[in-house]
Amino acid sequence: DSVTTKHEMLLSLIPSAFHTPAMVHTYPGYQSFAARSRYDAVRMDVAESVAEADTWNGAEKWSESFKDPETVFAIERVKEILPHRYPFLLVDKVIEFEAGKRAVGVKKVTANEEFFNGHFPARPIMPGVLQVEAMAQVGGIVALQEPITDGKGDFFFAGVNNVKWRRPVVPGDTLVMEMELTAFKARFGLVKMKGVAYVDGQKVVEGDFQFAMVK
Repeated sequence: DSVTTKHEMLLSLIPSAFHTPAMVHTYPGYQSFAARSRYDAVRMDVAESVAEADTWNGAEKWSESFKDPETVFAIERVKEILPHRYPFLLVDKVIEFEAGKRAVGVKKVTANEEFFNGHFPARPIMPGVLQVEAMAQVGGIVALQEPITDGKGDFFFAGVNNVKWRRPVVPGDTLVMEMELTAFKARFGLVKMKGVAYVDGQKVVEGDFQFAMVK
């Protein structure tokens, strides 16, 4: 009829994205329009775009989700306690510490690590021995402070047992390591510890450590 024809002409001049569900009730005979199929297609596209927008987090939300816990020992304090330096300082900070007992340290593994140049160029993986070394350094945070020692002297490996690796550590991972004192023989300068490390909540390596304090 003439009303339908007029509406068809009018709607043909309006971009399909503006054809809203309200028009179905506003204009008589709208559902009979040839543009109906185009309207449905646009509606689906809009719905998909909205759904996609709902799943988009953006930098701010991601940054919030990656928010680090409060630092107990920043890198400056770590350097005061440990004698290690680049490229062998493998603890960025300490986020939990109980004097004479245990500590939790963090190593953020980046693609710029020196060892990735050779291990391996085509498939960079943090060497397992360096994971163990990083854990030992967290142990040093405990052992090289009171009440265990006065921090003077050197701190050497005396043994490593029951070490198990669960998964590779690669660029972009954050290695969160915990070392706990299990025995200390002050007379002989021997320290025993139990260690475990995680990436994204998954255990990557664990083992039992023994260190010798030498002055």
